[in-house]
Amino acid sequence: MTDANHVFIFDTTLRDAEQTPGASLNVAEKLEVAQQLARLKVDIIEAGFPVSSNEDFEAVRRIGQEVEGPVICGLARAVAKDIDRAGEALKDAPNPRIHTFVGTSEIHLKGQMRKGQEEVLKMAVAAVEQAKSYCDDVEFSPMDAARTDPGYLFEVIEATIAAGATTINIPDTVGYAVPEEFGALIEQIIAKVPNSDQAIISVHCHDDLGMAVINTLAAIKGGARQAECTINGLGERAGNASLEEIVMALKTRQDHFGYTTDVVSQEIISTSRLVSRLMGIAVQPNKAIVGANAFAHSSGIHQDGVIKQRNTFEIMEPKDVGLDDTEIVLTARSGRAALRHRLQVLGHELEQEELNRVYEIFVELADKKKEVFDEDLIEIVGGEPGEPTDHYELQYLHSVSGTGTVPTATVRLRIGDQTVQESAWGDGPVDAAYAAICQACGTDIRVENYAIRAITSGSQALGEVTVHLSRAEEKVRGRGVSTDIIEASAKAYVDALNRLVLKSVKEEHQTV
Repeated sequence: MTDANHVFIFDTTLRDAEQTPGASLNVAEKLEVAQQLARLKVDIIEAGFPVSSNEDFEAVRRIGQEVEGPVICGLARAVAKDIDRAGEALKDAPNPRIHTFVGTSEIHLKGQMRKGQEEVLKMAVAAVEQAKSYCDDVEFSPMDAARTDPGYLFEVIEATIAAGATTINIPDTVGYAVPEEFGALIEQIIAKVPNSDQAIISVHCHDDLGMAVINTLAAIKGGARQAECTINGLGERAGNASLEEIVMALKTRQDHFGYTTDVVSQEIISTSRLVSRLMGIAVQPNKAIVGANAFAHSSGIHQDGVIKQRNTFEIMEPKDVGLDDTEIVLTARSGRAALRHRLQVLGHELEQEELNRVYEIFVELADKKKEVFDEDLIEIVGGEPGEPTDHYELQYLHSVSGTGTVPTATVRLRIGDQTVQESAWGDGPVDAAYAAICQACGTDIRVENYAIRAITSGSQALGEVTVHLSRAEEKVRGRGVSTDIIEASAKAYVDALNRLVLKSVKEEHQTV
């Protein structure tokens, strides 16, 4: 017997989110995402639309066979060839589901289907019966349910459950619904469809008016027990309900909702970043839960509160979604409390008078820079040993890259009073340049993170590269700016190398 308070999470990242323009994945990438979704412990993975292409068929087939844990679902229109293709793709899957759908609103019946209600009802029943011949687990969706005449919608739902559908999905296909009416619609379905208790009621909401998540939550309160969603809220047009927002809303406001999921929330960040990287779609910085700023604080008041007691300005623990900790971003808006806290983390306990002196220098520097980093603070506190160093200087850079060409780079560095030139190849021009610099330095350096952004507009915009390097236990950040991204990347790497030197000098000075 299913727990009445359990909500099944149906992830359609590999089907609906992949319909996002430019987000297409190959079979290997889909399999990688599916394996991560299994680690996230979603209940159902909609792996694709098998009839749409041979590659989608192969992805559904392989995911069905190779990914353990979740139910693996294939989408099919209420068309015989679609259902046959989905059944064939899933025939060897241990936990298969076929999800079939047909438009039911007057707008769809007249504008797209060009069929009457009775004919579409027969199509829906026939599709469910055909899908049932392939697997016991069948889901049916009356597409554009939110704009479908309620009486006809109830009739279709009752008939498809009688035909064998085990899940009935109520889609807000175009993001038209508002929470109160959508929640009420779910309540009416449960109250007025006689056999509604024989199927799980699901919802699939789009975000055209920015209400996909709240509509989903309203539907859950109304009795829905499956939420269809995507990682990072990706999908057609404005996207789908965001998995991470639904899961964390239910978890964080357990007192209000009273529902649970099996999702391992600590895997959310890893999953978000994998999907973003493979689909090539960056997550907006202020995106709830997974955005770069979701657990970052730059206001002095907020920083002071979080340092003293986290829940003053955070309603979730960063570790609950897979982050190490809150990020305190030091800017001109930061106060003494944040500065003191960061200095303590770096091993500097300052008396109030010394803190005041350092704070004045910090504010002056922060006014000139967007963000003050650990290396800057070490320089401020350290005095002479922290003065900027130019031990490494990039004197020459030449890179070659192109289709069918192995990316190579040649660099000439001044290292102290010596000049060193090296060449190397890599996965791309930046990787090749970094390999050449590393060879020239003769030291084992690891690139931990690399980020690039345009800081001016136009085709000749200045690009800013930030790179994080580590050597043993030492970690530094470097920055480079140029209209040439390869040059900006090399400058950032060299800047980070100089900061490593600066850090070493500082540490030597402290031990004397």
